[in-house]
Amino acid sequence: MPDTDLHPEDPLLARLRSLPKVVLHDHLDGSLRPQTLLELLDARGLPAPAPHAAGVEAWMDARAHAGTLEAYLEGFGLTVAAMAEPSALARVALEAAQDAQADGAVLAEFRIAPLLFEPLGIGPDAAVEALLDGLARSGLRCGLIVCAMRHLPPRETLRAAELALRWAGRGVIGFDLAGAEAGHPPAVHAQALARVRGAGLPITLHAGEADAGPRVLEAVRHGARRIGHGVRLADLLADPAQQALVDEVRAAGVHFEVCPTSNVHTGAAASVAQHPIRALWDAGLALSVQTDNRLISGVSASGEACRLVREAGFAEADLVRMGLDAADQSFLGEDARQAARLALRAWAHGRALPGF
Repeated sequence: MPDTDLHPEDPLLARLRSLPKVVLHDHLDGSLRPQTLLELLDARGLPAPAPHAAGVEAWMDARAHAGTLEAYLEGFGLTVAAMAEPSALARVALEAAQDAQADGAVLAEFRIAPLLFEPLGIGPDAAVEALLDGLARSGLRCGLIVCAMRHLPPRETLRAAELALRWAGRGVIGFDLAGAEAGHPPAVHAQALARVRGAGLPITLHAGEADAGPRVLEAVRHGARRIGHGVRLADLLADPAQQALVDEVRAAGVHFEVCPTSNVHTGAAASVAQHPIRALWDAGLALSVQTDNRLISGVSASGEACRLVREAGFAEADLVRMGLDAADQSFLGEDARQAARLALRAWAHGRALPGF
């Protein structure tokens, strides 16, 4: 079960399960159901880290608490190997959308690096086709963001970009750079980012998670409309010499997809209570709370919302404002964005939240 630090009948958690969620940052290969992972490993004849779902969750939890992004990413070796069949990809995508919807999602964007499956025998186009099939069968307003792995050579990022563009308008809604950040800045992949930007496909980039705050501005200058994590930008807020950089990021109007528990797990924050999301929010930067990897971090969107209220001093009205901005910044169409806005405002009105 996710959110093991929270009581399942916690009144705040129960209330926030009904909060309409706008999911912008959810990695499909980090959000499998534990039982599904076991079944997929068994179907492929691969060893499992434990014989039951609770053991899988414990194995993932141990890696999540190792304290570095690199250790955190180890769990993906297991999930990617398990998913390396078209039917498995479709199943994981379908279940991810179903689980998000059950947790209150009214709009969702999921992401993955399809080229990871190529060495395992699945062509990139076949992988995308299977993933989109699963998402389409969910009934949730959702889309797919194609990731490139930033530690790979730029030619591979360009291949991922061309893949995303082939499927743009058919379920693929954006492009991202993911993976180990330190030592692999956006500028290394400038050609692919320029190709995507020139074709008009929206870009969201992981930046300022495991590298310094200025990487956020670098990502913005390469066309990112949203930033995955971006928490290291908070390091610059108190430095007068860095205010021009922060001001440029703010003026660009980018949205930060902040994943508190994941950031604690990777060492980007000491705790949710001390997480930089508070400083970023108080500085007037647009952001929303996201889960990143529901299996690997053992979280849900409702649980993350609960932690922000209880540990970081946010109000429920703040969560609604975050959701509204996330809806505005979604790469999905206006119909989906407007439906999310209406659901959030209705929830706020029903609870007589201040400002709504």
